[in-house]
Amino acid sequence: MEDFEIYTPSADEVRSGELGRRMRQFNYQFVGEYGEAQPVWVSARSGEELIGGLRGFVFLNWLRIDLLFVDERARRSGVGAKLLESAEKQAIDLGAKCAALETFEWQARNFYLKQGYEEYARLDDYIKGFGLIHMKKELAKLRTSK
Repeated sequence: MEDFEIYTPSADEVRSGELGRRMRQFNYQFVGEYGEAQPVWVSARSGEELIGGLRGFVFLNWLRIDLLFVDERARRSGVGAKLLESAEKQAIDLGAKCAALETFEWQARNFYLKQGYEEYARLDDYIKGFGLIHMKKELAKLRTSK
C-alpha cells in the first residue's frame, strides 16, 4: 500500500473503538477470543474520609495495578497491605493468576517487596534521576496457601 496519510484521529474516531476491535480480531487468530478487562476497585475510609484506594483491572489472567495510594497520615498502619490483599483476592476470583505494576523508586518498592512482589525490570533515569520499577507477583500461590 503506497497511498496513505498519517493524521491525528478525531475524538469521535477514537471513541468508536474501531482500532481496538481490529487489534482484537488480529489477536484472536493466535490466542482465541478473550473477554473484556474487568475492573478491580478497592477503597479505604476512616469515618467519611477517603484514606486510600487501589485501581486496576484483570485482563488475560493478569491483575494490572494502575494506582495504589494511601494518605500520608494512614501509611504504615496496614491500610496499603489490606487494600492490596483485597484487590488480589478479587482478581483471583476474576481468574487472575499473576499481578503486575510499576512504581517509581521514591514510591513503594520496598512495600511491594514485603507483599511478595519481585522486581523484574527497571528503567533507570526515567525521570530526574529516578528509575521506574516493574514488579510482578504470582497469585496462584495465594490460592493454595489460604
